[in-house]
Amino acid sequence: MLNSTNYDVIILGTGPAGLQAAIHAARKKVGVLVLGKETKSSLFHAHIENFCCLFNVTGEDMLSVGRQQAVSFGAEMLEEDVLKVGPDGAFFKIVTESGLELQGKTLIIATGTTRNKLGVAGEKKLLGRGVSYCVECDANFYKGEDVAVVGSASAAVSGALTMLDYAGSVHLICDKPDVTAALKEQLRNSNVIVHEDAKVKDIIGQDSVEAISLEDGSTISVNGVFIELGAKGIMELATHLDVLLDDEMKYIQTNKKMETNVAGVFAAGDICGPPWQMAKAVGEGCVAGIGAAGYAKKAGRKG
Repeated sequence: MLNSTNYDVIILGTGPAGLQAAIHAARKKVGVLVLGKETKSSLFHAHIENFCCLFNVTGEDMLSVGRQQAVSFGAEMLEEDVLKVGPDGAFFKIVTESGLELQGKTLIIATGTTRNKLGVAGEKKLLGRGVSYCVECDANFYKGEDVAVVGSASAAVSGALTMLDYAGSVHLICDKPDVTAALKEQLRNSNVIVHEDAKVKDIIGQDSVEAISLEDGSTISVNGVFIELGAKGIMELATHLDVLLDDEMKYIQTNKKMETNVAGVFAAGDICGPPWQMAKAVGEGCVAGIGAAGYAKKAGRKG
C-alpha cells in the first residue's frame, strides 16, 4: 500500500539504473516511488562477473539488495507496469496497470531497451507495412481495419483495449493475460476477441499485412499486427512526453546531467544507449537520482 499518490521523484524501471537513482534520490530526503516489475529487468537472470568489487554474484541477488537499500532510505516500490504518462500542469501524471493515478514533480526513465520480436516469417519483411511495435504511435493508421495485438503483458492488453477506439475488430493473441485483476476485468468486459493459449506461426502478406496464421492451423484476416511482448516501451512513453530520441528512434537523448530536453524528465541506463553494461547504468542512475532530487526540491515540496 502506497503512502501517497504524489511524489517528488517517480522512477520508471527497477533495474540497476532505476534502483541506483532511487537510492541517491531518497538519500536527499525527497519522496521517491519506483515503478516496475523486478523480474522484467534484464539483470534478473544475469550472472555478474565484470562489475567492480563484486564477483560471482547473481543479478537476482543484486536487485534484491538494491531494492532493500532503496527502501531503507525511504523509497517506495510498486510492482506495476505503467500504461500512461504525460504532463499534468507543472507536474507529470502516471497511470498504472491497476488504474492507479500518480503525480510526480520529476520523472526518471530507466526502463531499458528491450523490444522483443516474435521471430516469425513475415515479421521483418512487413515491418512498417502492417507490422508495428507501438500501438500508441500507429493506432491512427488502422481506423476501421481489422488488427491483431500479440502479447500477454500489460502493453498488449492495454494496447488491444486502445485499438477498440480505432479498429473495426481487435484480436488479442496471447498465452494467458499476465496483468492485474483490474486490467483483466476491463479486457473481459470489452469487445476484444481473445485467442488464449495461441501462438503466431507467421505473418502473411505481399506488400502489406493480409493475415496471420496460428500454430493450431487457423488463419485470421487482419490488416495490422501490433507486437507488444512486454511493458510499455520508450516509444509509447516518449510519445506523450515529447522527449527527444536519437535518429533511429531507439534511445533517449540526455546531457551529462542525464537531463532530457523536457524539464523535470531524466533518463538513465540502457535506454540512453550503449554500452550495455551495469556499471554504466549504475553511474547514470546515480547522476539522474541526484539531479531529479535537486530539481524537485527547487520546485518546492507538494503537500
